[in-house]
Amino acid sequence: MDYAASDPSAAADPAARALPGDGRTASAKIVVAGGFGAGKTTTIGAVSDIPPLRTEARITTASQGIDDLTHVREKSTTTVAMDFGRVSLADDLVLYLFGTPGQDRFWFMWDDLVQGAIGAVVVVDTRRLADSFGPVDYFEARGLPFVVALNAFDGHSPYTPEQVRQALGLGLAVPVLLCDARRRTDVVPVLISVVEQALLAHCRTDGAV
Repeated sequence: MDYAASDPSAAADPAARALPGDGRTASAKIVVAGGFGAGKTTTIGAVSDIPPLRTEARITTASQGIDDLTHVREKSTTTVAMDFGRVSLADDLVLYLFGTPGQDRFWFMWDDLVQGAIGAVVVVDTRRLADSFGPVDYFEARGLPFVVALNAFDGHSPYTPEQVRQALGLGLAVPVLLCDARRRTDVVPVLISVVEQALLAHCRTDGAV
């Protein structure tokens, strides 16, 4: 699948694919990551313009003692490969969304899933904040721009964005946004923020800012 308009310069820098162009439709890849049960599948499903592709399997007794179901006891399935969705943010910009599996034992897939991505969303369940350190460290180590989305379970978050920023040790340049993963109107601003972060990183690389 080709994620870019036919521009040779876009191959070197994925973020260039999301730059305003000459009227052609640009496309870009964004990774949606986070801990087990944080709301990644829900996030993609809420915003996708197409029926999302899901690779879910039922949670069985074999995962007892491995997957922490605290706060998500109603969860009966889990992503075992990836989720996929597509959303048009404008007439000339299409985003392809790739959701990662949340369990540590599936992390070997992440390197393949992030190839060609312009940025990422880290979906955070503030009830299990420790699950977010792994994804944050992963993207920081690779220099991939990312945005933190605080999934407001039950319609509210027990912590403010600034409190979560401090807890995760995030710099001021990383956006931390409240988001109800069930609502398209909440998810779209998060994706826009990822695109903005990717463009800023692209401009810094080019020495423009």
